[in-house]
Amino acid sequence: TLHWHGFHLPAYADGGPHQIIKDGATWSPQFEVKQRGSMFWYHSHLPPVTGPQVYQGLAGLIYVDDEETGRLDLPNEYGVDDIPLVLQDRTFDDDGSLFYSGMMMGVMGNVMLVNGSLNPYLESKSQKLRLRILNGSNARFYSLGFSDARLFSQIGTDGGLLERPIDVSHISLAPGERAQVIVDLSDGRPVVLRAVSSGSGPVGSEQVFDVLRIQPDLERARVAALPSRLVTLDPPDPAQAIGTRPFVLGMGMTINGKRMDRNRIDETVRLGTTEIWEMSNTSMVPHPFHVHDVQFRILDRNGSPPARNERGLKDTVVVNPGERVRVLLSFTDYSDPYLPYMYHCHNLEHEDTGMMGQFVVTG
Repeated sequence: TLHWHGFHLPAYADGGPHQIIKDGATWSPQFEVKQRGSMFWYHSHLPPVTGPQVYQGLAGLIYVDDEETGRLDLPNEYGVDDIPLVLQDRTFDDDGSLFYSGMMMGVMGNVMLVNGSLNPYLESKSQKLRLRILNGSNARFYSLGFSDARLFSQIGTDGGLLERPIDVSHISLAPGERAQVIVDLSDGRPVVLRAVSSGSGPVGSEQVFDVLRIQPDLERARVAALPSRLVTLDPPDPAQAIGTRPFVLGMGMTINGKRMDRNRIDETVRLGTTEIWEMSNTSMVPHPFHVHDVQFRILDRNGSPPARNERGLKDTVVVNPGERVRVLLSFTDYSDPYLPYMYHCHNLEHEDTGMMGQFVVTG
């Protein structure tokens, strides 16, 4: 299968477990792109082999541009000052082949691949770099920052730009999450982007990876100052919701006490409505909760507003142990009473083990 992660699209084109591409066959979905400008991705979505298929390389990036983003004076020359970074930790056998351990709690490697390469570096010919970062790992969480602790600006989340740049010293990304950041290289000093594993997986999984070595070129193009305002996002209004739908992420890789059953529809949503989905984590590990078809806005974490750099459009949200997270979702354009969308943990081994459910949108 091939799932279009982050896209708003008809269920027949979603690429979930029901749209199996048999050996030697071709699948040709068509859908209108209705997203804001951002970076999305595609990957295998065939439990119980999503984890090993993505690990072997069945995943890739999609850039979406729009006029609103294009009018902003942001770095946008692909491969020059607009750089994608796909982070995937892997383990290799002695013969150089990929080793997939199949650990139920999540497969974690000891080598960092960035865009499929080892130890990458960039000679920057621009004063400012725009980095679009995807955590494409199966299970590992990362805290990302620079080796000299310099501040940088986060400008985007999973589904598009934030309203304003947010100055940060580090960002956290769970599997499936994306971020766009701007780093200023006007001081001319070389610097390394580093990823520190959060240690949320098996014991001994903590590790520090060098993601990208950046060497500013002596002749660097000057760029415009970062705009103080990027886009306009309507504030999420929980009063629009017709109700709250609970999801308990529990022990044994269950959601609401159940494991995935491809023959069972778990939730039914009405077209044209807005809902609050409330995720509560009663397990001992964090879970990145991903919803197909729609981007959502985070309302709160344990009753407190989300961090400023979590207030953009999202399709994946981390729910930590003991935490309750509420998000606001609107279901528009597409309905199908038979073909479902998925919601699931984006730790791919958790997903493969059954931490996933199905919902349909009905007219």
